[in-house]
Amino acid sequence: MADAVIYSAQSDTAENADENSGILALERYWRQAVNSRLIIAGILVAGLVLGLLVTLLSTPQYRSTAVIEISRATANVTNIDQTEIEELQADEQYFQTQYELLGSRFLAEAVVDAANLTASESFRDAFANDPEAPLDRRDAVEILLENISIEPVRLSNLVNVHFSSPNRSLSAEIANIWAEQFLAANYEKRFGANIDARRYLRDQIAELRERLAQSEKELVDYANANQIVIVDTGVSDDDSSSAARSLIGDTLTTLNQALAQATAERIAAESALRAKATSAEARVASSQLRSMLAAAEAKLASLSANFGPGYPEVQAAQSEVEAIRESIASSQGRDISGLEAAYRQARSEEAQLQAQVQQVQDRFLSQQGGGIQYGILKREVDTNRQLYDALLQRSKELEAAGAGKNNMTLVQPALPAEAPYKPSLILNLALALLVAGAVAATVVFLRETMDRTIRDPNDVQRLFSLPTLGLIPRVEQDDLLDELRRRSSELSEAYVAARSNISFLTPQGAPRSLMLTSTRPNEGKSLTSVAICRSFAQLDKRTLLIDADLRNTALVDFLGKQASKDAGLSSLLVGERDPQTVTIPIEEHGFDLIPSGTMPPNPADLLATDGLAQLIAKLEQSYDFILVDGPPVLGLADALEISTAVQGVVYVIESNDVKIRAIDNALRRLRAANAKVYGAIVTKLDDRNSAYGYGYGYGYGYGYGEPVDDANAARA
Repeated sequence: MADAVIYSAQSDTAENADENSGILALERYWRQAVNSRLIIAGILVAGLVLGLLVTLLSTPQYRSTAVIEISRATANVTNIDQTEIEELQADEQYFQTQYELLGSRFLAEAVVDAANLTASESFRDAFANDPEAPLDRRDAVEILLENISIEPVRLSNLVNVHFSSPNRSLSAEIANIWAEQFLAANYEKRFGANIDARRYLRDQIAELRERLAQSEKELVDYANANQIVIVDTGVSDDDSSSAARSLIGDTLTTLNQALAQATAERIAAESALRAKATSAEARVASSQLRSMLAAAEAKLASLSANFGPGYPEVQAAQSEVEAIRESIASSQGRDISGLEAAYRQARSEEAQLQAQVQQVQDRFLSQQGGGIQYGILKREVDTNRQLYDALLQRSKELEAAGAGKNNMTLVQPALPAEAPYKPSLILNLALALLVAGAVAATVVFLRETMDRTIRDPNDVQRLFSLPTLGLIPRVEQDDLLDELRRRSSELSEAYVAARSNISFLTPQGAPRSLMLTSTRPNEGKSLTSVAICRSFAQLDKRTLLIDADLRNTALVDFLGKQASKDAGLSSLLVGERDPQTVTIPIEEHGFDLIPSGTMPPNPADLLATDGLAQLIAKLEQSYDFILVDGPPVLGLADALEISTAVQGVVYVIESNDVKIRAIDNALRRLRAANAKVYGAIVTKLDDRNSAYGYGYGYGYGYGYGEPVDDANAARA
């Protein structure tokens, strides 16, 4: 439970930190924008001027609009299985396809060809750089595609076709031609196939008609040459049997039936004759007739089971059965003479029929080979006739369907525009202002992002692991010392706070000796030295300020004092003077000053001796606090040598100016020289640092000081 509470607290803290970080970032960008207000104003003005120039220099463009209505073409209105979602998807896909086709290259090419734009003088005058030069077809197509725009009207089937050009009449003409070519292309796409199909079918029907006539002629010629006569049986094509057969085949069938009948009659006559010969023989004949009847009936039953009643052998068997039955019935009533005559006649008829059957059978067998070829020719005729009938039927269906009606119409033709639609002054100025605003925002973002200086004094601790001992505001006064004398001023209050922090650097209070240094000159180090010494003097501390910058003697001038060039720190280090002889009392501030003195030819070598350390140790017996105003670190060794002679170093950092990398390199050099860096004093804080809670008004709220003017700001 405790862990959960701790986790919740940590989460809340993290969220608050993220929120504060975001707000802080916005405030930083806002302050950067305020600081860059002149640049932003210049960018905005330049953008507006550019927009005005573009408007004035642009060629007026006239736009005409043709309106087309596109209706959904439904291919299958009886499709009841299609869901509503599928219909909506199909509609969306269909309309989107039409929009793409409206702006396609093939339509532009069709417009160029239909309007003959390559030879149009008005088109060349409107778009060609050289109106006298011939215009290429490809260039004309590119011009059309650049100036045409397709705009579907929301929640409707209407589509606006816009075309823009410097010529109002030309815009209307091309917009109308564009719409007409699109409608024609759609009509051709929908019904062109029908027309082409009918034309193709007519050609195919004519070809098949000739082929059918040729195949029928070949069939007839072959039948005549081979004496093949086909008899129509009248049987439907749906019957399983053939609908036609040859005449000789029918003749053979008929003769077979007659032969069977004659054979049966001859058998019957012979049986009757034998039955009358003797009674015994009659009985025998009667028994034989019955046996024959049984055999004939059995044969008839077998044939009937395998063939139909019209089959010749079945009919012959039926006749035989009937003849045997008649013979049995009339065998007893005939006389021998009549039976003999009947027998002879039946036998004669049977012999004649057998001779005829053999003759016809020989002819039928001779025609079997020719029948195969006849069948091939007959099937070819039938196939050609079926194809011809099918194509003829399809052609009639297409003719009945007709060309149909276009599902797209031109609702409103384009008219010449009364006024140009661009350039629009208001729109161009708005766009120019928008672009200029984006450029200004980018500038602000880049300046803030790429600014690698100290903006937030907390970065001193985060980046350099140094505590912040003082935060000094930028003062826009000409006389900084006069501002420092006013104890209620923000500058004075800031240095008092810095003095208080220095007083707590060690358990015994402030170190007896400190050096102030910075990354480069003009970071407010000299003012800080004077202000800290003045603040310690106000506490009745015996305070000494040593100007150890042997390469620059500006501190004496800053304090407005006169000093001998030969009397200073350099003369003390070489042992030419005594400290009392070079010390200058600064009564208005309450501390003493040892100036730098004569500039030596080798400042680093002079500071590298033990003379400075011995001098400071000697002076500590007379003063409570000694502050050494050292030179900047830069790339020199002066500050490094001085740091070994004092108890510690306080680093001065100018905000908003010195790069973080330079500060880090300088601190690394000091630490490499075993210097004890107690902390840093951040100077020249202004309204750019207000987003972090620093700058004017950061102190106790006395409200002193005049408004800031960054353009005339003086560097302390």
